[in-house]
Amino acid sequence: MLFDPLTYATFVAASAALILVPGPAQALVLANTLTGGRRAGALTAVGLNVGTLVHAAAAALGLSALLATSALAFAVVKYVGAAYLIYLGIQALRSRAQATTAAQPADKSAAAPAASKAPLAQAIVAGTLNPKVALFFLAFLPQFVDPARGSVVVQMLILGATMAVMDTLYELALVSVLYRMRERLVGNRRFMAWQSRISGVILIGLGLRLAAQER
Repeated sequence: MLFDPLTYATFVAASAALILVPGPAQALVLANTLTGGRRAGALTAVGLNVGTLVHAAAAALGLSALLATSALAFAVVKYVGAAYLIYLGIQALRSRAQATTAAQPADKSAAAPAASKAPLAQAIVAGTLNPKVALFFLAFLPQFVDPARGSVVVQMLILGATMAVMDTLYELALVSVLYRMRERLVGNRRFMAWQSRISGVILIGLGLRLAAQER
């Protein structure tokens, strides 16, 4: 058995506590659900956790150690990720989709602005280009790994996959709640006129937050 049951249960409990803390991932899910609907929100949740798997694999293979030791590597990844989020935010602010939606509130497919046309790809990129997550996995996962129980790489991959599945399920539940709220607001022209702006501000804020982070 790769894991002691108590150790694995402790990991699951710790992961649940971390997942429930509001953060950038939930903000991005919120933004894309409001602008693109349930499908966009669900794809965002899945994409973000593809990024989680990438970080788990990087930690298992030791690649995250590069970000921990190289200021240049950390800065490059950080600023590329921040620039991408800010770009998405600007695209959302410039979108004219809200005008179409206000004129035709029944056409829900017209409600999705530029920022949510490719939510899966965008979420994968946003989830992967966050060096703080890479460093977190490098520090967090090894605490629950026992080399005496088998391959360290396999253990870390399983732990990362566990956290990714838990986080995806939680964010899908958020999407369901947010979508119901959005459905009630679809007929509200003032809300529909502001939804792209809300999304844009959230994305730009996330980009600026990432750019300001230190190792």
